[in-house]
Amino acid sequence: MNVFAATGRMALASMRETGRIAQFAGHGGTIWIMGPFYWRAFFGSLWRIGFSSLPVVGLTAIFTGAALALNIYDGSLRFNAETFLPQILGVSIVRELGPVLAALMVAGRCASAMAAEIGTMRVTGQIDAMSTLAVEPFKYLIAPRILATTIALPLLVLVANIIGVYGGYLVAVYSLDFSGPVFVRNISEFLENRDVISSLIKATVFGFLIAVMGCYYGYHSRGGAQGVGNAARTAVVASAVAILASNYLMTSLLVEF
Repeated sequence: MNVFAATGRMALASMRETGRIAQFAGHGGTIWIMGPFYWRAFFGSLWRIGFSSLPVVGLTAIFTGAALALNIYDGSLRFNAETFLPQILGVSIVRELGPVLAALMVAGRCASAMAAEIGTMRVTGQIDAMSTLAVEPFKYLIAPRILATTIALPLLVLVANIIGVYGGYLVAVYSLDFSGPVFVRNISEFLENRDVISSLIKATVFGFLIAVMGCYYGYHSRGGAQGVGNAARTAVVASAVAILASNYLMTSLLVEF
């Protein structure tokens, strides 16, 4: 009976935590509609999350595309279907690997930074001081980060898709003796608008989840420096789990799209 009781307590605690995160996400994601809106905080977050993440996202995409091209070619040789490499590569990167890998990189880089920054402000009393000075913390700290990440990640994923396909192009043309114009034509003819739209929809949801996890665990951090470290670590893990779980749910819905 103790096992069942412990399982029940864990399930209830998980449901309570999910409810708190959902309430936090709803409040932080909509409070910016009612002014004032802090444009400087928004553009600062957009720069740090979007432009500053381009190098790590680009490197991840180009090496993933190159490695994927080699693996697809090796597997296709067993069925004499190596000519389908461009089509498989394009769909794999655009629909799945581009959004997921870019989101995981941004989660590792930005969710931890958000949690650490907001957590430090929490444990040092700066958030309480903002409330004392009649500055709404959600409008100044949470809403700009959520909105900036939700906007920035689709743009990063669009760049990651292009760079990932280019990485596969380099390997296919210069290592596997594919024709460059034929490679590009096969991808452009095979990819459809729904593939790109699916990728951008996933990226938008991933960006929202990353910002919510980073801000939530930072905002509720306690216990000094150790609490801030725990908040940053938990934010990254929760973001990764949320990305992978939501990716499956959206894939199951978007395959019908």
